[in-house]
Order: sequence, then C-alpha cells, then structure tokens
Amino acid sequence: MTPVLQMRSIVKTFPGVRALSDVTLSVARGEVHALCGENGAGKSTLMKVLSGVHPHGSYEGEILFDGEPCRFRDIRASEERGIVIIHQELALVPHLSIAENIFLGNEPARRGVVDWREALRRAAGLLRRVGLDEHPETRVADIGVGKQQLVEIAKALAKNVRLLILDEPTAALNDEDSAKLLRLMGELKGEGITSILISHKLNEIARIADSVTILRDGRSIETLDVRDPATTEERIIRGMVGRDLDSRFPDRTPYEGPDAGEPVLEIRDWTVRHPLDRARKVVDGVSLRVGRGEIVGIAGLMGAGRTELAMSVFGRSYGRYERGTVLRNGREVRTRTVPEAVAQGIAYVTEDRKQYGLHLDDSVSRNISLTSLGALARRGIVDGHEERRVAERFRRTMNIKTPNVLERVGRLSGGNQQKVVLSKWILADPEVLVLDEPTRGVDVGAKFEIYTVIDRLAAEGRAILLISSELPELLGLCDRVYTMAAGRLTGEVGRAEATQELLMRHMTQDSPIPPAGTPSPGPGPGPGAPSTDPDEGHQA
Repeated sequence: MTPVLQMRSIVKTFPGVRALSDVTLSVARGEVHALCGENGAGKSTLMKVLSGVHPHGSYEGEILFDGEPCRFRDIRASEERGIVIIHQELALVPHLSIAENIFLGNEPARRGVVDWREALRRAAGLLRRVGLDEHPETRVADIGVGKQQLVEIAKALAKNVRLLILDEPTAALNDEDSAKLLRLMGELKGEGITSILISHKLNEIARIADSVTILRDGRSIETLDVRDPATTEERIIRGMVGRDLDSRFPDRTPYEGPDAGEPVLEIRDWTVRHPLDRARKVVDGVSLRVGRGEIVGIAGLMGAGRTELAMSVFGRSYGRYERGTVLRNGREVRTRTVPEAVAQGIAYVTEDRKQYGLHLDDSVSRNISLTSLGALARRGIVDGHEERRVAERFRRTMNIKTPNVLERVGRLSGGNQQKVVLSKWILADPEVLVLDEPTRGVDVGAKFEIYTVIDRLAAEGRAILLISSELPELLGLCDRVYTMAAGRLTGEVGRAEATQELLMRHMTQDSPIPPAGTPSPGPGPGPGAPSTDPDEGHQA
C-alpha cells in the first residue's frame, strides 16, 4: 500500500531528556495504524510533532504527507492539510453546545456573522455520521464521556480530516462505548480515512488495526503486520518491554502473620445518596470486609457505584451520607472527613490522578511528601533535604522514570505519575489502601510493576481494596471479588471459583445476592437501623 505519511529520523529533545531518538514511521493510505509502547516511550510526543503541537524547528527530522515535505508551525497548519489529533484529555468546552464545540474556531459564517442555522444543520449531519442521536444544541456537559469522544470525531470530520490521530481514545470508556468507537473507526476506514491509534489495549489493536509500530525508550523498534498470525500479544509485549513477560501478574506472596485474614476494614450497611438528586441512592446498603494481607476486588459496570462507595467512605468525599458504619480492626471509627480517614490508616488512590491525585505543576518530591509533611517537618518547617531524600528512595524502589525528583510531575508519563501517587500514600504508612483503577492508561510493563507493588503491600499485612474495570486484573490479583450493580452488592466470589463469565453474571443482576460470608451486623448499626452519626445527611 502507498504510504500517505512518512516520518524520518525524528529527534525531539526536552531539557535534560531526549524524548525521541531517530524515530521512523510509515503509515499506508487508508489503514488503521497502531502505535504501541510503554508509558514514556514517546508515542504522544511523536504525534505532537506530526500535528504541529511541537512546531517545525523544535525537532530534527523530516515529515512527508502525500509525498510532500511538511513544516507545520502549529495545529491549525496541520489541520489545513487534513491531519487532526484527538488528545487523551478531550478538548471540548463543557458549557457550550455540541454544535458550538464542533465548529469552535471554524464557524460557518456569512459576511462575517456566524450562520448558526447552517452550523446546526451541518452538525446534525455529522452527528448522524458518527452514530449519535443527540440534538446539536445539547450541552457537552450533559452527555457521557463515550459520546464526547464521538463529538471529537465529528469535530475532526468537520475539518475534512484525511489522517485522524487518536491518543488512548478508549482509556476512560466502558466496554460498550469502546466497541462503538472501534466500529466507527472501521467505518471511517471504509470511507478512505487513515487513522493512527495510540493504545495500551492489545485486544483493541488486534481487533481494528492493520499494522502496529512499537516504540521503546524514544526509538522505533519495529513495525508488524497485525494480520500475520505471528503477531501475537506476547510478540507485541516483547517488543514494548524488551523482554518476555512470562506472566502478566507476579506470583502471589502470602502474608504469614498470625493474624492473617482477620478483618481490618469492615463496612456495614453503607448508604449514600446522590449529591444533587436526593431521591437516588448511589450506594445502597453495602456491607463488605477486607482481611489483613488480603487483596479484595470490586467489579461492576459503569455507574455501579464502585467509586462512589470508595469516595464516600474516604472522608465523605462524595454524595450525601445516609447511614452506615466503618470499622477498623473490629472497632468503629469516624471517617467523616479526609483527615479523619487518613488518621484511621485509610488511604485512597483516586481513579483520576491528574485532577485529584497530583499537583501537576509541582515536583515529584513535593507530590510524594504531601501526605506526610508533619513527619518531614522540624519545628513546623518541612526539611527540604529530607523530603528529597525520601523522594529519591521512592524513585529507586518504585522505578519512577524521571531525570530527578525535582522534575515537574506533569512532565512524566501516565504510568510514572501513577507510581508517584502510590508512593505518596505508601509514605503515609496506611493499614488500608483503596485503589481505584490503579492501572488505567498504563502500559503492560508498568502494570506489572504496579501489580508487584500491590502484592508486596499485601504481603506486608496491609488490607487492599481494589476497584478495576478490567476483569482479568481482578482475577489475577484478588483473593475475593465483590460485584456491584445499581449501587448494591450483588455477589461475592472467591479466587478459586472466579471466572469472567461468573463476575459478569453477578455484575448484571437486577437484585442483590447476599454475599457469601458477610459478617453479622455485630455491635454497629444493623441494616435499616437509624444512623447515630451527628452529621447524617452531610454533603462532602
């Protein structure tokens, strides 16, 4: 097939870091070309070079599009040639309508005045083309993330896209929305539109891509034909990490203390209402336990209430508390605020590390020390030398890839940012660690490293509550898995009998199933008992 794009000997350097080193990429006309590599391999940087985010002159090398040299000075210049990039963080304005977002900066006009009737007409056609039945005047804030991705593609189609670049487009989508997006990519391919797909999800690459180029440490390693039977997931992983991963999960190291398995965290009859819609229960009568040295999973489809449960337990950070009890080591504890939860030895690693987990404009060392400033202070002043020493220790033990601990954390790759978040909470020495999608947007190599950390924490006797949308992850790591649907627990499955099919069946139940081994209410308020908490109804 004829190459529509060629990138030759691309070199891109940032202060202290060579992000790309002699990278070559060739994309055939009309194909879906996948780009794979570990976090920090240079995938997004390469696409930013192509799309003009990093303008000509800021890098070395040559770009040919349709056989002609390209020297893009900005994004608008690349879009004029039909190259459009959709970043992982969507570039939509939530309080504007779908039509306003589609034509933002590209509005149809007559005599210098925006023709909104024409904009709405064209927007409706574009929405039909991407399979959305939303009205063009609907606010973007009022539609889900999956539909927002389709709006981004409609926006690209409005610019007469010829080469569409999608950076981790399904990272925040559920299975249904991901499948819809992949189907649309296939339809666009049928219309002659070439796509470059950056993804860590190898099953998606096998499903939709024609070829895959692997980057490692800022270098292009090889390009493989996805349709070749020899191009297996294991083959791609070997190219990405430079070695074979004999297992996707580390061998489990059990906790061998005399109190192994004894309940550390117990949640009883936990009920929380939506912060705005008081008639809606987002968590409804949930009771669960996590034992010492255990890794316990929570599985559920989008909207099942998993994150709402975790955030509401962790300092009432979400929703309106109605009733329920938290026990640590058999004793009822107060977790009404985040400081109270932390003081009780509970840590929460959020699913949204960029918004809630990190200060992106601050250094690695400052982010790691945030939960333990008191321990690092002398006479009320943080000891900067000790802060950096501790951060350097975590940089080595967690294998955080950064030039130094003074580097701005926003410059790190997603996997390394996630390691910084984990380091921050490990430094706080929690007894209970709640992990909400800890490997979202993380490549297979970094995932294995994070799994190893989780296993080590459990082997030390900590209680781990793991929320994940990836069923193989739950099956590979957890001793037990609870399932949730519509805010309620619908089942509890042990490691020995757990399968993806069984978990999915419980995740789609209409009514709750009493989990096996659910503890009796004991001394705390039982199911349906009125709350004794003076802050009942508190909204975090």
